[in-house]
Amino acid sequence: MSVYCLTGSELSLITMKRSIYFLALLFNFLPGISQVNYQTIKISDDLELIKISQNAWMHVSYTVLPQYGRISENGLIFINKSDAFLFDTPWNDSLTEILIAYLKDHLGLRITGFIPNHWHEDCMGGLGYLQSLGIESYANQKTIDIARTRNLPVPSHGFQDSLQLHLGDKIVDCYFLGAAHSLDNIVAWIPSERILFAGCMVKSLNSPDLGNIADGDIKAYPGTIDRVIEKFRNAKIVIPGHGPVGGFELIQHTRKLLPE
Repeated sequence: MSVYCLTGSELSLITMKRSIYFLALLFNFLPGISQVNYQTIKISDDLELIKISQNAWMHVSYTVLPQYGRISENGLIFINKSDAFLFDTPWNDSLTEILIAYLKDHLGLRITGFIPNHWHEDCMGGLGYLQSLGIESYANQKTIDIARTRNLPVPSHGFQDSLQLHLGDKIVDCYFLGAAHSLDNIVAWIPSERILFAGCMVKSLNSPDLGNIADGDIKAYPGTIDRVIEKFRNAKIVIPGHGPVGGFELIQHTRKLLPE
């Protein structure tokens, strides 16, 4: 019988390989253990960009609401070459103007279309400014109807259940799957990126409750989220209306906050 003695360097190499293998298993089974360090650009005290994929940025804007204090809200910019779609605006026209100027002057982007998640100011508070630039807007017909009754800027084009938009050779699918946070809230799906812009119907993992549902439908909410869960099980990136971006677990977390 022959005995093979390992050198110190060989033992170190084996130990390192075992450690790498263990860590790979750990990260595979515990995906939430690591935090992705996203590139962040601070445009102003109330506006920042966070790069979440090769072709997408999340814009985050801040305002002060009397009942909540200083609060952030999320939107999305999806890019194909030099053209881009904007999903939700910052809180108001002035912040939206700052965002559009930065995208044009620093990133060389041209916004060719806008899609709001629902009618609240944290989704389309800057629509008036976008319209002054001649940017086309697409929304749930319910959003258009509510905007008209409330004397808000009205999106240009409406749809009922679903709408497919094209940004060059890329596709964006918009769906109305039912009332939840609001009666008109939609989701936008970008299959090439596996990004779901869910907006305020989906809560971040640090949200202990559903937040403001004064304009929503708590009875319809669970069924709507169940449809989102069923339709977007392969979502890689899920963007809530407020708070940190995440994955499919955000939709599951939201469902746990709801009654059965």
